[in-house]
Amino acid sequence: MSKKKKEVKGLERKITSLIMSSPNREFNYKQIAFSIGVNDTKGRSEIIKVLNTLLRKEKILSVGKGKFVAPAIQQESAEGKLEITSTGRGYVVCESLDGDVMVEQRNLNKGLHGDTVRVVIGKKNNKNKYEGKIIEIIERKKEVFVGVFQKSKEYAFVNTRNARMYTDFFITKEEMNGYKEGEKVAVEIKNWEKAKDSPEGRIIKSFGFGDDALDAYSILYEYGLSTEFEEEVEMEAAKINPKIKKEEVKKRRDMRGAMTFTIDPDDAKDFDDAISFKIIGENKYEVGVHIADVSHYVKPGSKIDDEAQNRATSVYLVDRVIPMLPETLSNNLCSLRPNEEKLTFSAVFVMNNNGKVLEEWFGKTVTESDCRLSYQEAQHIIEKETTVIPKEETILKEEKRVTQKIVEAVSTLNGIAKTIRKKRISDGALIFDKSEIKFQLDEKNQPQNIIFKTSKSANKLIEEFMLLANKKVAEKMRKSNDKFVYRVHDQPDQEKLENLQTVVKRLGYNLKLSSAELNGSLNKLLKNVFGKNEQNLIDTLMIRSMSKAEYTTKNIGHYGLSFENYTHFTSPIRRYPDVLVHRLIQAEIEKEKIKTEELETLCKHSTHMEILATKAERDSVKLMQIKYMLDKEGQIFEAVISGVIARGVFVEVVENKCEGMVKAKDLPGDYFVHDQKNHRFVGEKTGKKYQLGDKTRVMLVKADKIKKRLDFQVLS
Repeated sequence: MSKKKKEVKGLERKITSLIMSSPNREFNYKQIAFSIGVNDTKGRSEIIKVLNTLLRKEKILSVGKGKFVAPAIQQESAEGKLEITSTGRGYVVCESLDGDVMVEQRNLNKGLHGDTVRVVIGKKNNKNKYEGKIIEIIERKKEVFVGVFQKSKEYAFVNTRNARMYTDFFITKEEMNGYKEGEKVAVEIKNWEKAKDSPEGRIIKSFGFGDDALDAYSILYEYGLSTEFEEEVEMEAAKINPKIKKEEVKKRRDMRGAMTFTIDPDDAKDFDDAISFKIIGENKYEVGVHIADVSHYVKPGSKIDDEAQNRATSVYLVDRVIPMLPETLSNNLCSLRPNEEKLTFSAVFVMNNNGKVLEEWFGKTVTESDCRLSYQEAQHIIEKETTVIPKEETILKEEKRVTQKIVEAVSTLNGIAKTIRKKRISDGALIFDKSEIKFQLDEKNQPQNIIFKTSKSANKLIEEFMLLANKKVAEKMRKSNDKFVYRVHDQPDQEKLENLQTVVKRLGYNLKLSSAELNGSLNKLLKNVFGKNEQNLIDTLMIRSMSKAEYTTKNIGHYGLSFENYTHFTSPIRRYPDVLVHRLIQAEIEKEKIKTEELETLCKHSTHMEILATKAERDSVKLMQIKYMLDKEGQIFEAVISGVIARGVFVEVVENKCEGMVKAKDLPGDYFVHDQKNHRFVGEKTGKKYQLGDKTRVMLVKADKIKKRLDFQVLS
């Protein structure tokens, strides 16, 4: 062997020995050179060559640009999603493991909440939890963060003010660009050097100085949701001709003469569904469900369609809506406003008082709404059967008069809807009458009051006819051999149902879990808890025991609705799957073939975006509840224990449904041990229990807007 080869082999042995001696450590070539005493340029070049050779031989592994580790790490590491808690500690969720890997903040290695990372897995700690250290950032989940600009003379920082974000962003003098102290901005990672504690950031947007925009955009960016539309999308929407051409009307069923109305919330900005009603014989009615024909305006391949496909859904935060479509479409062209001709896609049924569908028709129409009703106004008509709606019940707070035909239509449709609903329940459909939290906001979008809205007859009327249209469209398309977009809901999780059974039994309720009795028993439970303190808890636990509904081309039916076939046809302004359904049913009607290869991918994307939007909406409600409680620290409330985890118990305030935590160490009167199986804490000496569903009195200790949490203390 030549002298040169001997030197190379010797260098290989030294480097391999060094890396193997510290299996949990990353090395770059400079650290290796220093450790083995090489300090000249030629020697360091040889080290780089040897490292590449060892890499090819798989004697070492690369874990990032210029970073190397011992191959044993591969057997002791896993890939997963990093979740950072409000305490700053991280957990890597790995599908390949039987538990999450806990990562202390010092071992996060620049990993951020939501990142896909590789984590070295150590031994389990005394709590039987894996501990680990992140060695590689595989993919950043979040590219944009929101925070407050804090200025110094030569540099600045952006403070993200987020419990899950453990570092600020360093802003160089060149990037400061005239931003002012206290300005709310969006920032992205420009660079994050190994030796630096904070990433270097680039500011990409300012929100001014108000807190409300910061809060809303923080939530949207947290989940990677779109905010404003790009200029080219807005421009494309602005170019759409709003005029309905005679040639287009000739292609459609003209239903402008049918008595038609919309029923929506008071604060609705867009109206994408309307109902028409016509008596055509004794106990025989023509009922039309008319949906805005978004697919007429939004064509595949257009900028608007690409953006709608990407967003997949509108997002409804407490104080604002982030629409799927530009306002030109959502609030104008496709909004079924009264006394305006609109292009629609309709499901028209001939039916009797019992809700039996005698005939059905699907296709494109042109319609004109005669009247806009709010749920409150429609409810007044149902209850009083009068043409005069007093100002206290109207949208504009002025007395409103409707025609006798409207009154007759609403009353008749309400009767039919009740019959359909009763049959759905007897078929096994689950009926949740969960109270909806509504905030009364001031002119600065700050919460002044929390109110609860329950679903009344007017809401249920619209719900039943929308469900009917969705079901009938799915039934029609099921007969076709082509792919279609279904909304499916799988059977509930048996283990979660057993947990629910345990909890409700402690609260004095019964739940039968045999397949023949389950649905009836669940509905009976929902009925028995309606209006009681524990309703929200049991409703929530029951929903958690259910599978998640999703979009797919593989139809397995909808368990919760007890439908064999179901889709989403009725809200194309705010849901992209509905746009797809419109295109598919039109192609079926016209016997045209359209591309369906990407349908399942689009279904999965739509489901994913719906989940993100739901999380953002939930966070928006949570944050608004915290704002509402800011001035109530020290006040005492009646509460229900709504959750039990190792760190403590969650309590929900009865009067306003605001939820927060009591830490386990703060439970009074004893040392309490977590009983995970029975969802409770048990006192070691006293045997006292704090368990799911228990009523208690609590004091609000801290309402923390930054960490987005409420801290309570149980009163002994």
